Amino acid sequence: MPEKKNSEARIRANNKYNEKAYDRINVAVPKGHKAEIEDHAKSKGESVNAFVNRAIDETMQRDKAEHQQ
Repeated sequence: MPEKKNSEARIRANNKYNEKAYDRINVAVPKGHKAEIEDHAKSKGESVNAFVNRAIDETMQRDKAEHQQ
């Protein structure tokens, strides 16, 4: 039987923290695009989550700069 990574108490504690600290957004992409996103993120040494957050942040900064001109 495989050994559990985390105890049930640790999982509950992590879930409780995540509920307080993070908002969740579910994103749907066309079939096949998920693999492209994963490959791109990996090529940059990032998780998909980190890549998506970076893409959002950079786009919002660019859009704000364009709006101020």
